[in-house]
Amino acid sequence: MFDILSLLQCLLFHLDEIPLRQLSIVITALLAMSGRVTMLGISRWAGKGGSYRTVQRLFSTPLPWPRLFWEFFRQHCWCRTHTYLVAGDEVVTTKSGKHTYGLGRFFSSLYDQPVLGLDFFELSLVSVEQRHAFPIRTEQVLRQDSKPKPAGASKGKPGRPRGSKNQDKTEFTLNAELLQIRGMITALLALISGLFSLNYLLLDGKYGNNNAMQMARQVRLHLISKLRHDSELYLPYQGPNRRRKYGERLSPRHMSKEFLVDSSNEDGILTEIYQIKKALHKKFAHPLNIVIIVKTNLKTQAQAHVILFSSDLNLGYELLIDYYSLRFQIEFNFRDAKQFWGLEDFMNTTETGVTNAANLSLFMVNVSHRLLRDFRQNNPLLSVLDLKAAFRGYKYVEEVLKLLPQKPDPISMASIFAHVANLGAIHPISSSKSA
Repeated sequence: MFDILSLLQCLLFHLDEIPLRQLSIVITALLAMSGRVTMLGISRWAGKGGSYRTVQRLFSTPLPWPRLFWEFFRQHCWCRTHTYLVAGDEVVTTKSGKHTYGLGRFFSSLYDQPVLGLDFFELSLVSVEQRHAFPIRTEQVLRQDSKPKPAGASKGKPGRPRGSKNQDKTEFTLNAELLQIRGMITALLALISGLFSLNYLLLDGKYGNNNAMQMARQVRLHLISKLRHDSELYLPYQGPNRRRKYGERLSPRHMSKEFLVDSSNEDGILTEIYQIKKALHKKFAHPLNIVIIVKTNLKTQAQAHVILFSSDLNLGYELLIDYYSLRFQIEFNFRDAKQFWGLEDFMNTTETGVTNAANLSLFMVNVSHRLLRDFRQNNPLLSVLDLKAAFRGYKYVEEVLKLLPQKPDPISMASIFAHVANLGAIHPISSSKSA
């Protein structure tokens, strides 16, 4: 079984010896425990050196999480030959009560409505070759209360006010959300410090707007995102009128075949892919590299389409689609953090406690990936459930051996560890890794 403390030695330059030892005890307990991941639950599985007071002390200690994430990734997850993208997304966790730091109502895609809880924005480094996202930076999002409108205030007439002039779309003011994201990306690029290059920022359709694209260009990244399905897109005007900018309007479901770059038919579903590398949008300051994917049911003629875009006008349609699809890997991080590592369970209420609990749950995603990489050398199908079953079995055997007057010989002990580690596992674990 792995020694977690030795795995965390790369963090010694950024974490004192005592918090590092406490962190290793907590991580070992998280790998073995079942049930809700709370401080009390962790202390019950932590064993020697992991009392409830010790766990409380760790969660109340400010930790340099950005540095810890980066050092662990650089030492255990980074591959020199791989291409990396940076992806960002929000995750909402439901919470009750009144005193938790940052508590507010945030929109949850799982519930499809605003819920009472906490909101976190996470940046991940996505390996194109591994098809996996590594959490690298997490910050809490605080709800921005909008100022209430005066009673009886009219909404005004719809449409553009008379006499208004065109505004320069390159001159804009970032809202608090985009300022926070820009700060996180800038800090991440400073940590990377030229170790490898990052060229693309992957964000979901919420950030498919001009301000987000300008923010990405400010940090020298190209944005890859999704537009609304009803976005108004135009071809550049190529006629004699020099003052005219916008040409023919594009209809995603009635595209000209000159823009068709790929077509396939599978199970009666026709998929057509179109690309326009210099499409115009009236709310964007610069031309966009547009990829439109249209799916048609040949039997019913029902259609659906999505519009992906990038600020990189030279990016091919295959890479644009592939890179945007990799953005979804960040959702698997959120799933694991909630299901296995306590992102949905923690009951901390202070700012430091909430920050530590959220960052620890996402840090465990990287730790479990590193551990599974060695286990999967013998069985590539092993999952996080198998990993936790192995650590739990080891914990059971360890506690039982303490009650014996005499410990078994090493060969028998290895056999016991191998057998018990597979209890509750979906896939069998090799004895060479469980002993």
